[in-house]
Amino acid sequence: MTVDDAGPGLPPEVAGALFERFRSGSGSTGLGLSIASWVAHAHGGSLTAESGQPREGGEGGGARFVLRLPTGD
Repeated sequence: MTVDDAGPGLPPEVAGALFERFRSGSGSTGLGLSIASWVAHAHGGSLTAESGQPREGGEGGGARFVLRLPTGD
């Protein structure tokens, strides 16, 4: 499953710690992405994030989150 947005993207200094517990810059607890990543790994999958390419005029290119889970037999 892929989720794309059209926001400012992921700053490079945040991208490396995005899935760490208690990492938050928005006043939240910083647990949501950590838990989502843990659940994905517990089911043999993965959760990744990447920043899109900047748009014309230098605006951010959004972010993409990809959840991969193995298919059932």
